[in-house]
Amino acid sequence: MDPRLLLLGTIWLRLRGDSLGAFGHYLAAHFDTLRLEFWALFVGGVANGLLYGMIAVGYTLVYGVLRLINFAHSEIFMSGGFAGYFVMRALVGAGAPPAGIASVGLITLGIVAGGTVGAVMATVLERVAYRPLRRRNAPKLAYLISAIGASYFLFNLAGKEFGHLAVSTPQPYINHPVFHIFGAPVQMYFVIIFIVGLVMFVALDRVISKTRLGRGIRAVAQDAETASLMGVNIDRTIAITFIVGGTLGGAAGFLFGLGYGVVYTMGFVPALKAFTAAVLGGIGNLRGAMIGGLILGIFESLSVVFVQAAYIDVVAFGILVTVLLVRPTGILGERLGRAA
Repeated sequence: MDPRLLLLGTIWLRLRGDSLGAFGHYLAAHFDTLRLEFWALFVGGVANGLLYGMIAVGYTLVYGVLRLINFAHSEIFMSGGFAGYFVMRALVGAGAPPAGIASVGLITLGIVAGGTVGAVMATVLERVAYRPLRRRNAPKLAYLISAIGASYFLFNLAGKEFGHLAVSTPQPYINHPVFHIFGAPVQMYFVIIFIVGLVMFVALDRVISKTRLGRGIRAVAQDAETASLMGVNIDRTIAITFIVGGTLGGAAGFLFGLGYGVVYTMGFVPALKAFTAAVLGGIGNLRGAMIGGLILGIFESLSVVFVQAAYIDVVAFGILVTVLLVRPTGILGERLGRAA
């Protein structure tokens, strides 16, 4: 054999060995960091996951009854954030954050304001962008164009009216560590998200599974034509579905604004991640939306150890592509019915 080939082979093996060794050291160092920071990252991931899940519920409910993705849901989220911001600015202003019962009352008022405005925006969106098309039996592409057009109109209107710069929401609470999990502090902000997210999701799950309204929504999602023949008011059921999704999306917008501030484009990235969560859990499945949100939030938070913060969004959308390739129906899957 040519000695030159042997030399090249030796050099290649040496370089390969050095590369594998460096990669091994890289993994060892970062896994050691992950071990030290795991619980702090986990707590933050659960909080973000609950926010993603609350937004994802809006996607999955609308998809369940219409077999369509509401691409204007990001602006419902944004409107809830601004509603909470204006309420907090009026009641808290630049003063010191309140404590005790006053703080609880202000947070509750902010959630109600965000959820109410989100519900109103969702109702208007359903009446203007979806119902006229549904009554004309428009093609699916028309719904998509209408939703995207409504989204662009709303966020540009918000940018013109509220400005293009991000503003911080006045804090209705003192953000201090409430307790520790294996040495990791759990801030008041995270506790608020845990309580609000779990209460709203459990309440919605009970409504969908146990009430007459929930049976109507599930009937329309399974077979809208048969549900109509059985006496279910399709228009009313779809409108209520938008209202429920808008309420959770608006409340999530307020909670997001407490931690990150508000800006007219604030809904874009969280809504895309919530859509990823809905697909991951099984779009059309209510519990799957929340499970997908938690998985995405935790995975995204833990990945900070291995990649730069600028690549976190890439990780989230990489998960979306992977899920679509490997299991398009998501973790819990879904049985498709006929659209309304």
